Amino acid sequence: MVAGPVLAGPQVVTAEGTGDPDAVPRVEVRFTIDESEPVFAGHYPGFPIFPGVCVVDCVHRAALATAPGPGLGLAALESARFTGPVFPGDVLTVTADWKQVRGGWTYAATASTGRGGSAVVRLRYRQEGTL
Repeated sequence: MVAGPVLAGPQVVTAEGTGDPDAVPRVEVRFTIDESEPVFAGHYPGFPIFPGVCVVDCVHRAALATAPGPGLGLAALESARFTGPVFPGDVLTVTADWKQVRGGWTYAATASTGRGGSAVVRLRYRQEGTL
């Protein structure tokens, strides 16, 4: 298990083929964002919103839970765009595609709740021990 600011653990839901021979299946991973998450204490008192860095942490943890092979390490946060809030009690669903690229893999993800999109995040991974 990866230590991070979020207590919720990943629940891998699906993996389905995308038709791209260079890609592994599309994956869906869910996190139940409990009101007892410590980040809600100060973000923001009286109006708790799950911080964007915690959404990115969930995307990273979803990637690790569905990695196409062992030994992948995060190389870069290529982009992150936050499109909607995540509140206590929400189920955050991360839907993503892995794609092999020169020097590693990319993980292109969309995070959403029942109200709609929350973030679009692109992470790059490389084999641990490589530059």
